[in-house]
Amino acid sequence: MANRVIPAAQRLLKTLRPLNSASSTTISGVSPITFPEKAQPEAEEELLLPTLAGHHPKAAEALFNLDDENNRLFASVPTLKLLRAAANLHMVAMEPMVDVGMWMMRSRLMTTPGVKDVILGFIRSTFYEHFCAGEDTVATGESVRALNEAGLRGMLVYALEYASDNESCDRNLQGFLDTAESTKSLPRSSVSFIILKITAICPMKLLQRVSDLLRWQQKDPSFNLPWKHEALPIFSESSPMYHTMEKPEPLTPEEERDLELVHQRLQRLSEKCVEANVPLSVDAEYTSIQPSIDYLTYASAIKHNKGDNPIVYGTIQAYLKDAKERLLLASKAADKMGIPMGFKVVRGAYMSSESKIASALGYDSPVHNSIEETHACYNECASYMLERIGNGSGAVVLATHNVESGKLAVKKAHEIGISKVHQKLEFAQLYGMAEALSFGLKDAGFQVSKYMPFGPIELVMPYLLRRAEENRGLLSASTLDRNLTREELKMRLKAAIF
Repeated sequence: MANRVIPAAQRLLKTLRPLNSASSTTISGVSPITFPEKAQPEAEEELLLPTLAGHHPKAAEALFNLDDENNRLFASVPTLKLLRAAANLHMVAMEPMVDVGMWMMRSRLMTTPGVKDVILGFIRSTFYEHFCAGEDTVATGESVRALNEAGLRGMLVYALEYASDNESCDRNLQGFLDTAESTKSLPRSSVSFIILKITAICPMKLLQRVSDLLRWQQKDPSFNLPWKHEALPIFSESSPMYHTMEKPEPLTPEEERDLELVHQRLQRLSEKCVEANVPLSVDAEYTSIQPSIDYLTYASAIKHNKGDNPIVYGTIQAYLKDAKERLLLASKAADKMGIPMGFKVVRGAYMSSESKIASALGYDSPVHNSIEETHACYNECASYMLERIGNGSGAVVLATHNVESGKLAVKKAHEIGISKVHQKLEFAQLYGMAEALSFGLKDAGFQVSKYMPFGPIELVMPYLLRRAEENRGLLSASTLDRNLTREELKMRLKAAIF
């Protein structure tokens, strides 16, 4: 899969300058895009990134004028690759494509000989090649090496979730252990994180049961949970409690044994990550099960986060109204315990389903009322974490495709002192998206990773389609890239005809 990464990365890095402030995604499986160094008088179309030299702020030259028809940003891209990349971006931007994809993967067509092969063949040559790192650790390793040569790092996402029983949990765990082991043969520091969804190693039903019990204890502190390990705070005063309206039954002895097995699986994976010297980032999921996910994550972090470098990271979804308060409570508690705690800050991916569930139960949505409020919360969480790092506490991954958030984080890092935050700050974007942002941040001297799903196509596609369903807005936000590729293709067609 390495050939889908921008092949002449060094040339791109020499020519790429800070990005315009319009949030967009970029072509991934094509030749490098050379940006002309052209003065831009309109400040709102600039992103000014600092350099590391002497740690002094320095305004970068404006990149390009989006209104300039002579700016052929994709002029160096071969036509065939441009067509394929443009087609992929256009398809994922059409919401009905997500619905059709979900229906198709769940339909009887996938059990029909011949038809299944045609469907998977089409998917493999389009979406899969664009957004996935490979079908196994060998192919994924090639993609990681290509990124590493271009100055980026990989966050390895073995695309597993929703285990149904202990057998499937153990099988999934082995896949994550193998992923961590595979990093030992890759270039040093080329892999920044192993990504885990707790639902891959703990049945959903058990996560729901544990979350109900944790919520009830939050309502009634006298409610005893004898199985509970030491953890950080997982609720704030504004956290949603409507998922648990009645006092839940205690865990059965069998459920307690199963929960202890989950702790053991997470401990094995954390220990393997310590051995491989690569951190483990636990993804956030639905609010109905997030309490148990945070509980398991924080319990593991207390055991394995030692010294100055966190091994286990939690995730904060900034689109939730209680996000910043929970981040403050957990981080301050970690400080008191002497635990170096890392967090990945994201905007969130379950907005539609969260709002529907809350509305059906007669409660306000746990999600911010506007995108502007979500942006503000994200930027405040990012600023708070950068200040903590500047004071020598914790670490953060800022996962964002929003250029304005990137600009604000860069400015804040500069104010604090890049030398103080450099090793504890990682920017991240999805593999196959926002590569101009990734390379721009990297070129400005920051650590940048790509979130790289991998695995057999039949395993990965349901995972990706669920992510696409949750991130419809993100996928449809590639307006700039679609427009630029379309204009470039029009110009080539006119040249060929006339």
